[in-house]
Amino acid sequence: MIGNRIGLAVWLHSLKYVRQMRKYGNVHYASKRMKYVVLYCDETSVDQTMERLQSLHYVKQVSKSMRPYLKTEFQNAKPDKAKEYDYKMGI
Repeated sequence: MIGNRIGLAVWLHSLKYVRQMRKYGNVHYASKRMKYVVLYCDETSVDQTMERLQSLHYVKQVSKSMRPYLKTEFQNAKPDKAKEYDYKMGI
């Protein structure tokens, strides 16, 4: 059963090591142009995983995603009725 997960952005020197990232977590995305990997791992073992990744010779930098700590509920979620009609003026 999958518990809470946290995303890690791992910047690499070379993309030939992307396959080796699988043993540290679930590889979600790998950018060829910017040479980084988005990796998901368990929340309980994030600090250990970050330390292990940082010690690898082909890793430049590891950063943790701040999304779980951000507030995603916004105050004015409903669109304003007056603004709705302004957008339809040009049609």
